[in-house]
Amino acid sequence: MPEAFIVDAVRTAGGKRGGALKDWHPADLAAQVLNALVDRAGIDPAGIDDVVMGCVGQAGEQSFHVGRTAVLASKLPQSVPAVTIDRQCGSSQQAIQFAAQAVMSGTQDMVIAAGVESMTRVPMGLPFTLPLQHGIGTGPFPKSVRERFGVAMFSQFDGAEMIAAKYGFARENLDAFALESHRRAARATQDGAFADEIVALPVIDETGETVLHNRDEGVRHDATLDGIASVKLLREGGRISAASASQICDGASGVLIVNGAALKAHGLTPLARIHNLTVTAGDPVIMLEEPIPATVRALQRSGMTIADIDLYEVNEAFAPVPLAWLRETGADPEKLNVNGGAIALGHPLGASGAKLMATLVHALKNRGLRYGLQTMCEGGGIANVTIVEAL
Repeated sequence: MPEAFIVDAVRTAGGKRGGALKDWHPADLAAQVLNALVDRAGIDPAGIDDVVMGCVGQAGEQSFHVGRTAVLASKLPQSVPAVTIDRQCGSSQQAIQFAAQAVMSGTQDMVIAAGVESMTRVPMGLPFTLPLQHGIGTGPFPKSVRERFGVAMFSQFDGAEMIAAKYGFARENLDAFALESHRRAARATQDGAFADEIVALPVIDETGETVLHNRDEGVRHDATLDGIASVKLLREGGRISAASASQICDGASGVLIVNGAALKAHGLTPLARIHNLTVTAGDPVIMLEEPIPATVRALQRSGMTIADIDLYEVNEAFAPVPLAWLRETGADPEKLNVNGGAIALGHPLGASGAKLMATLVHALKNRGLRYGLQTMCEGGGIANVTIVEAL
């Protein structure tokens, strides 16, 4: 079977809500990632067969097909098509899988999988709350679905609390995990571990000067357990606070994926080979637990065990998610999110899938390791798993 190769993977440094990236239109933000990928690969932009762009909040400045708008804002010619997809938090990880399937099929040779989310300019939940504000409709879940599953509403916050209760994680467990996320991210930043993956962008700082934004804004370099423990719980009687949940974030990311024919034709050197593509779905109420069975299936389909994997990226949507994944898979905590995760670095929704892949492939390369596994919990009880082999 033809193979899919990752030639490069990049991301912007995360911007806090209302922070460094607040003045960037999301289409321009995504365009910078597209430009960086073709520049770094040294290829003719016209050679890109397609752009698959993940985006969750497809409203406002991210409406009207932000993937296509990003192409038009970039140095790619107007002849390059694009598609915008939504698989919730896994949108750009699914973009990677669609791009890989396209080049493996031979119908396309070079595809960019990307993602963007400006959570400053398009607030989370805007696409479904805006009609309700105008008295239109009853929301995305019809009565038939709500009655089928016995809930008034589907909530990721509820799902995260359910996981914490199911696995017996106390607030102290979640806070300790959050602290470690900041410590790892701070160490990675100080050591320059993100240097190869970050596309630096010009921004206006607080003094009105133009500077390069090349460091993730959300990392608390001075984080302490007492400080994290002082953050108010998201709900009374719960276990999760904003400090043990992913940070709202602005950002864009992208991965250049090609087949063997394109490698030879353009003289490209791959960073990694895509080894397995898996997506599964399960309980939409607890919702965020699906990375566990998805990982089991991915390992079975690839003929591997968790011990064969050198690094894991499990999205830190909420601390109970990677903690439950660790417990059920028997994975090594020292191999998990080694450069920190979304609790420290931010979770720009539609951009997070390709963002995590950028971090994963560069971490494998920098550490001289071979196999990496990435998984994301996603709204609706879905999860993607992608296994890559560094080359």
